[in-house]
Amino acid sequence: MPDRNEAALAFLATRRSRPHKLLQPPVPERAELEELLAIGARVPDHGKLEPWRYIVLEKAAMTRLAGAVAARAEARGEDEGRRDKIVAQYANASLCVAVVSAPKPADIPLEEQVASAACVAFQLLNACLAAGWGANWLTDWPAFDRPFLESELGLAAEETLAGFIHIGTAASAPPERPRPDVPALTRWVSA
Repeated sequence: MPDRNEAALAFLATRRSRPHKLLQPPVPERAELEELLAIGARVPDHGKLEPWRYIVLEKAAMTRLAGAVAARAEARGEDEGRRDKIVAQYANASLCVAVVSAPKPADIPLEEQVASAACVAFQLLNACLAAGWGANWLTDWPAFDRPFLESELGLAAEETLAGFIHIGTAASAPPERPRPDVPALTRWVSA
């Protein structure tokens, strides 16, 4: 029989992201965040390419980005309600980690490299939650808007964003939400 890590399984069975609206200071100190980033990097990585990188966005950077998102939303013609909602994600955040998919020239398919970056985002999210922090993985249009990504985050043409991991202290625990019907989504093949 395999050695079961009951504590890890219990955590994974009940993990729940914390809505960004509930996140507030304090945030992890730099040393703790560095530990969480190292844990985030422990993911499947075919070819050991490390096809991802981090951009740590502290409060002042998030405030700056809120202004850039507002300007970009106007240029895109976003409606005011949607613009204000997205701007608030940046303006109200005290700490965020942008997980960048940074593919490398290799025989490893691009899809595998992009999937590895998504694994980094999810591993970092879970590491934050396991360490007792509130965290949430967000995207929305700024995560896919090339002018915003290149001018505000410095992404290269071949890079994309896996997501923004917002980190802080959860003001309260969110209610449980409906979960997938796993048996309905599972097909067993025996021959």
